[in-house]
Amino acid sequence: MTVLVPGVLRAEAGGAARLDVAAAGTLRAVLDEVGARWPRLERRIRDERGEVRRYVNVYVDGADCRLADGQDTPVADGGEVQILPSVAGG
Repeated sequence: MTVLVPGVLRAEAGGAARLDVAAAGTLRAVLDEVGARWPRLERRIRDERGEVRRYVNVYVDGADCRLADGQDTPVADGGEVQILPSVAGG
């Protein structure tokens, strides 16, 4: 499955825009693998309790995980997870 990384977070993923991740099943499993392989990226996505940070939006196959089952949202083999930090401005 693929994790799409926005430009603002690519430095934490070694410059990669797309990460190939073997884990599937749930978003939590995917983020656990991301954390094991790219710990700096995980710290930008999840807090010290392992929860998705409130200013980070995560989509599984285009659906907001917060409107589904959070980190228990199912992720199919071959699915796509997109990580989008909120952008503040005025």
